[in-house]
Amino acid sequence: MGNKINIVTLNSFDCNVTEILTTNLSSNGIKNIDAEISIGTGLNSSLEELSQGKFDVLALPAVDLHGNETDMIRFECEVNGAITPKRPNFLLISENKIDYQPKSAIILCDYKIIRRQLRRSRKDLRVLSSEAFLSISKLNLEHENQIEKIKWMEESKKDGIIDGYVTSRKMYDELSLNGRRHTLLPDPKDRGGSHFLPLPYSDLIILIVRKSSPKSLTNSISEKEGVTIWWIQNKIIGKIESSELQNLGILVRHRRVRSLMEEAEKNKDLTLEQACHDSEGEVLDSEVHVEIKMEKISKNGKRTVGIQRLIPISKFEYATISLIKDWNIMLKEASQEIPHDFDVDIMGEPFIDLNE
Repeated sequence: MGNKINIVTLNSFDCNVTEILTTNLSSNGIKNIDAEISIGTGLNSSLEELSQGKFDVLALPAVDLHGNETDMIRFECEVNGAITPKRPNFLLISENKIDYQPKSAIILCDYKIIRRQLRRSRKDLRVLSSEAFLSISKLNLEHENQIEKIKWMEESKKDGIIDGYVTSRKMYDELSLNGRRHTLLPDPKDRGGSHFLPLPYSDLIILIVRKSSPKSLTNSISEKEGVTIWWIQNKIIGKIESSELQNLGILVRHRRVRSLMEEAEKNKDLTLEQACHDSEGEVLDSEVHVEIKMEKISKNGKRTVGIQRLIPISKFEYATISLIKDWNIMLKEASQEIPHDFDVDIMGEPFIDLNE
């Protein structure tokens, strides 16, 4: 048994850090660590206690650090590891899949980017936030917390008032919901079909330690893919306002060349197939690749601005910087009024309104 490590966890509505960490530590892969896990009371107080040496590692959803990194720096702490998202995709709780929903079906969803993805997949759906639905229905209901809100959605679905709603896998399990569920996956079944990129930092857990702690402290807990995902997402969106994150879908993951080749063959995708070969035409089967997908969608779901990269893991840091530059240029161009050929022409509407 190795040295004892005291870990404090912070859980969120959509991510049960304590459960995930406990499961990981009890797995066959991590048996050389003696860890004691307790639940913290809040980010600021936990960072302060960490800086005072009251425990060794703070584990929390990565999204909760967004906008609060100055507090982490103030307490002389840093991110030194991450755990790969296991269930980053949300669920549609409904009797029918997206394609089989009745016309004008009412779907409730409190995540802006997923509402827009749903509208993109079916133009005739009525996709509303719970607040908008309550307002339109003139229902004066207030829910004490998110759990009560999900229970109300479930009852509304059973009563036939709505056709479905979107929630996380954590809430589905926690409330023991037994209705039909459909995972909103990032990979369309058929090329050009419906796809749903996860929310920023979705299900990603980060590990924070004191700057003075040995770098090896989190080696047994941290996962290489999780670290890659954190580095890339933090680099791309770390400085973006929280309000702007709501209309952004982002997926970062490790991919094996074999699965990429199978996907390329299935979809007849020559570009993807070429990405799996070197300049001599040899298959790069020895190196893991990093896949990055990002998109912003118009409010009505009709316009999408997206970018995709497939990068050998040895080059992902440089390639991420390049992607950020390309992404910013794309957003600038897509959101500008379109000039016409002659001075007398009226300027055209921008492709997408990033402020709606």
